[in-house]
Amino acid sequence: MSGQSKRHRLSARGIGGHVANVLRLAVKELRSIRADPVLVALILYTFTFAIYSVATGAKTEAENMAIAVVDEDRSSLSRRLQDAFLPPLFKTPVEIGAGNIDAAMDAGRFVFVLVIPPRFEADLLAGRHPELQVNVDATAMTQAGNGAVYVQNILTNEIIAFLQRREGSAILPVNVVVRAMFNPNLTSSWFTSVMQVINNITMLSVILTGAALIREREHGTVEHLLVMPVTPVEIMLAKILANGLVIVAAAFVSLVVVVEWLLAVPIAGSILLFLSGAVLYQFSVAALGILIATFSTSMAQFGLLAIPVLIVLNLLSGSTTPMESMPEWLQHVMQISPATHFVAFSQAVLYRGAGLKIVLPQMLALAAIGVAYFAVSLGRFRKVIFNAG
Repeated sequence: MSGQSKRHRLSARGIGGHVANVLRLAVKELRSIRADPVLVALILYTFTFAIYSVATGAKTEAENMAIAVVDEDRSSLSRRLQDAFLPPLFKTPVEIGAGNIDAAMDAGRFVFVLVIPPRFEADLLAGRHPELQVNVDATAMTQAGNGAVYVQNILTNEIIAFLQRREGSAILPVNVVVRAMFNPNLTSSWFTSVMQVINNITMLSVILTGAALIREREHGTVEHLLVMPVTPVEIMLAKILANGLVIVAAAFVSLVVVVEWLLAVPIAGSILLFLSGAVLYQFSVAALGILIATFSTSMAQFGLLAIPVLIVLNLLSGSTTPMESMPEWLQHVMQISPATHFVAFSQAVLYRGAGLKIVLPQMLALAAIGVAYFAVSLGRFRKVIFNAG
């Protein structure tokens, strides 16, 4: 059959024929996924154990911090300060001598060592502004950064309370009250679990769609597609539809079962709205996966090309570090990445309970980027697969 007659037959079928072809090819893709136990196990692992283990194991809040106290004052205030460090933030403080500070910290026994100088209470009551010394092991970066703030607040509050009882007057004219919205206890699992779902959607969308095309080429079934009355658009849409259906369904189950039920993370917004955005996002990154696959001749080569792309998408999307902490030029560059808009969309919906009106700009950006990615991938797909055939 000539290319011209083939195009004529395809155009004559109408929209219904194209939709029927996409659905048939999508069913074929779903059967291929079901017949691959390793792929099914990867999907189950990625949206269950991988999310739970990261959320519960990679905590960023400070807990059970080891602290030592060098008490050279031996006053009621120094004992009060020592007793203020309580679980679960701190382990029970250990008293050590001043000469043992360096050896204890070199051995990694303590993250903090509080030094209370002689006559601290007397100097404080006399208004001489004495100083407390806190030694911090900054190699424990998370505990050092967050824990130092806890140590400072505990010491400040205890000293103020001590002086108020002794003098009968308030020290500070203003009482600052901080309220944390959307995550009042600053629990890291609330953040990491949802961001892990987003990162896994990115990873599997690229891997599954790209691997589906590589599998066709390695098994020789791509030649069967070339002689069938199907178009490149139908083939790409079928692969995106089938793999996207599996990924979005797995993400839904993961949010409900793992995030909400097992991890007890409250979902503030509409899961249906989130899934709608996930469909738009999956369309764009799946097209990216097909584009990468057109530059690959084997699964190993595809993996080598996909890994750096996935690392950049995840690390610079705002799911790992805030966009505001990146250089300004990089923030502008990352606007062409669908991951950046999807992370902002997901955080607004799942954390802050945003409605469609608020997240509509992100959804429109995802749709526009998806169409652009699909067009580029389609051009490359036609050139490499159909023209080569």
